[in-house]
Amino acid sequence: MSKRNKFIYWIATLWLALGMASTGIVQIIPLKEETEMMRHLGYPLYFLTLLGVWKLLGVVAILIPKFGLLKEWAYAGFFFAMSGAVVSHLACGDGAKELFGPVLLIVLTTFSWYFRPAERKCCVN
Repeated sequence: MSKRNKFIYWIATLWLALGMASTGIVQIIPLKEETEMMRHLGYPLYFLTLLGVWKLLGVVAILIPKFGLLKEWAYAGFFFAMSGAVVSHLACGDGAKELFGPVLLIVLTTFSWYFRPAERKCCVN
């Protein structure tokens, strides 16, 4: 793996981990803004806890060494959660401000997954 690709991987992965961990924590707490957003999107409030816990577990999965299959599931979960957030915001008529975070996290998820080193991939022989 080239130094450039390793740099891209770690920058994307660390920003992804920071984004998912911070949003996961505020969803678990839950902050007033998060509960208002969930109501606006039409989801039950217990969904905040589910998303928050899954995000934190996903962050652990992508940061720890080995466990390639677990990492694949975490990346998939991040992609599904954030693409679901984009669709939910669009369905409610929200604008670019509300779409920025989820779209950024989709981009970071994609970059982190694409540039991950061989030892962090699933089923390496």
